[in-house]
Amino acid sequence: MNGDSLQRGAAPAARWNPALLALSLALAAALYGLPFLRSAPNRLVSGEPIYFFALLHGPAWVLAALPAMLLCLSFWPSRRAADWAAVAVSSLLMPGLVWLAAAQAGLIAQTQSPLARTSLGGAFWLGLLLAGLMAADALQRLHAGRALRLLVLVAVLLPLCQMLWAGWCDELSIMKEYANRSDQFVQVLARHSQIVGLAILFTLCLGLPLGWAAYRHGRVGKALFPLLNVIQTIPSIALFGLLMAPLALLAASWPALAKAGISGVGLAPGVIALILYSLLPVVRGMLAGLQQVPSGVIEAARGLGMPGWQIFWLVEAPLALPVVLGGVRTATIQAVGLAAVTALIGAGGLGAIMFEGLFANAQDLVLLGVLPIILMGALADLGFKGLIGLSRFALPGVTVSS
Repeated sequence: MNGDSLQRGAAPAARWNPALLALSLALAAALYGLPFLRSAPNRLVSGEPIYFFALLHGPAWVLAALPAMLLCLSFWPSRRAADWAAVAVSSLLMPGLVWLAAAQAGLIAQTQSPLARTSLGGAFWLGLLLAGLMAADALQRLHAGRALRLLVLVAVLLPLCQMLWAGWCDELSIMKEYANRSDQFVQVLARHSQIVGLAILFTLCLGLPLGWAAYRHGRVGKALFPLLNVIQTIPSIALFGLLMAPLALLAASWPALAKAGISGVGLAPGVIALILYSLLPVVRGMLAGLQQVPSGVIEAARGLGMPGWQIFWLVEAPLALPVVLGGVRTATIQAVGLAAVTALIGAGGLGAIMFEGLFANAQDLVLLGVLPIILMGALADLGFKGLIGLSRFALPGVTVSS
């Protein structure tokens, strides 16, 4: 037996995981190099930093071991076992960081005045982000399905919800800001949802027919897409300003429009601006969806004697649906974020809380407006992914690109 055969029969050398190693090192640098919390006598000052290593006493030492475990897992010989362990450790780390911050905030509240604030620092937010990235990366390498991803998400969110429900986090500054605005928070959230919902509804009413027209008549697309592309380049605040004067003039000229709520400020200009921004992904998604329908399927439908409208509704529309939903998904997530800016023209929504915090230099008030927007965007993304999956499942044997 020669050396080549021995080399071929030898076990493959263990490979280290560069992504997990980089994320683990970044996690350790964030936790031990940046402030984990900030303690201030009131909401108007930044306060004194509190570092992660200063909180490591008692059960908190377990949290200090988790980043070290993730670092060791990046060199673990069995990649699959290391991925499963990385999912478990990172899923434990995220609620652990919240518990540590809440526990320290409770201790500070017992020794300082009621006006004292304990804010979450950069190490906390980066720790959550990096731990989430490590869990997502490991799940991707494991080729995890939707059921497993949902199980991991529930395993992370369940203890977080339990801590919030039990009041363990009430002494954190962001929760105090929420307590001060709990009566209006639901109204603000509903207003934000109303702005997004109206914008997407009217976008679909306009964008889907325009996409169909661009598909049927090439000249329509050539004239339409340059205009929609130009609209995308206009800054949102500038577009709101451009809409205020015409809408105010219309409301002054026709009092019925003013009674209907259309004016230079408020809901109308915000919704119209979001419609203009959302048209491009919806129109492009409709056009791309219809273009990828196999021509052979359409010819077969014509051979069966189907009229044009029946071919569209029974053949083209179902086959184009996954791609169309992809465009609507992009438009919805974009609208959720841009709806915050509509608060500058009096439309309300979560942006009102966000800008109030910016003007008052209150970081936790800004977060109170921003975090629900991020959550709404994530839920919209998750919901549309499910709808796209269902639409593809309803078309067995048909491959649809997105």
